Amino acid sequence: MQAKRVTICSAVALLFICFANGAASQQVKQSLFQDATAAFEAAKSTQAEILAPRSYAKAVKRYRSAEQKFERGRSLGTIRDDLLAATDYFKQASRASRLAQSKMATLIKTRGDAQSVQASKHARDSWRRAEEKFSKAMIDLERGSTKAVEKNAKSAEKYYRNAELMAIKTNYLSQTRVLLAKADKLKVKKYAPKTLQKAHNLLQEADKALSDNRYDTDVPRSLAQQAKYEAKHALYLAKTIRDAQTKKLSMEDLILDWEIPISQITAATDKAAALDNGWAGPTKEIIGYIEDQQSNSQQLNQNVNDLRGEVKQLKRMLGSASEERMALSRRLEAQARIRQRFHRVERMFTRDEANVLRRTNNIIIRLIGLNFESGHSSIGTNSFQLLTKVQEAIKTFPRSKLRIEGHTDSHGSDSANLLLSKQRAHAVKQYLRASMRIDPAKIVAVGYGETRPVANNETKTGRAKNRRIDIVITP
Repeated sequence: MQAKRVTICSAVALLFICFANGAASQQVKQSLFQDATAAFEAAKSTQAEILAPRSYAKAVKRYRSAEQKFERGRSLGTIRDDLLAATDYFKQASRASRLAQSKMATLIKTRGDAQSVQASKHARDSWRRAEEKFSKAMIDLERGSTKAVEKNAKSAEKYYRNAELMAIKTNYLSQTRVLLAKADKLKVKKYAPKTLQKAHNLLQEADKALSDNRYDTDVPRSLAQQAKYEAKHALYLAKTIRDAQTKKLSMEDLILDWEIPISQITAATDKAAALDNGWAGPTKEIIGYIEDQQSNSQQLNQNVNDLRGEVKQLKRMLGSASEERMALSRRLEAQARIRQRFHRVERMFTRDEANVLRRTNNIIIRLIGLNFESGHSSIGTNSFQLLTKVQEAIKTFPRSKLRIEGHTDSHGSDSANLLLSKQRAHAVKQYLRASMRIDPAKIVAVGYGETRPVANNETKTGRAKNRRIDIVITP
């Protein structure tokens, strides 16, 4: 019996030692791999796997090698060699990825468009060829082979366009026709004629848009998606109405039933839905709540980024000579002043006029209320009041550099959108220079066309957000 107890105690002790060793080993690994892992995550965040495949592959190979050596108990020196090499390659990959995002923005967007309609599933051959050319173009860009980049990029864009076109026809047009045939069979026209007719009209428009211009698929893709949605919507409405008639539900029953989700959503905002005057009031409250939460989230992210930057500076500079500590103190004071001025600028604009953001030390004034006529770049008199506020905001940061960025939604050709965004940015630049004293060397106007969306181009609201002017202030 005594021997049995000793055996059990020994086993428990052995398990404890293994657990302790395992925990210590994990701590050692975490400390050893810290810099390489951070570089790994940074590279992934820039999509380096696809935008810088050459450097990224080398980095991953050395990182995995370090992991294997650590598991096998190899010397720390060889593990560190792999990790240092991996870190360097990951950093190279991040730089190459950011370069690709700048130089190949149109191609990257074209790839994204094809992805959004599931081209890899519905046009596999064209998608495969496009991916091969895309990968070669990215590798060529890493190597600095300019001519090869252009050649492969053009081929990739062509294959992506073909793949997207085929996917739209298969995934949306063909499936919409199947849904409409099903609707005819189920006599949906009797119950939801307006929605069904809308689906038919959208299908015809999408088909025509694809035939008219196969190289600008943003509009036909959106129309095709809407057509499919409305066909499914019509089927749903018909079933709901048919069921209501079968159950002999009154109009009051239906309205009360539809009020339930409004009440539930409003309750989630910690309020009660007042539906005695319809849905308009609660709907407005819900939208306001969501916008407030989005604003709070942006502010929280900005605060977190500020803190990260300050922590990095502290790690780099604290403990050094007194002159450096004084420089750090002055820099932190300057950042505090920037934050105060940022909040002052933020309060200048209403939610309908502008959204004020921070990106590191840059202040971005996203002019939601600055509207241009479709296809034009002239500033209307109704925008003068808003631009006067912009001037006051700029004066809050004297001697700053200004960059006026023009952006469009995805409807229209890439080249036309790029030109229009440049013209609108230039119009705002000229207006500001004519209205206030600005050193010409400290203000630039650039256009990005449709390559930098901030919202979903598939919705009317999203496209409105993407048609914008951003004023970037660098204190």
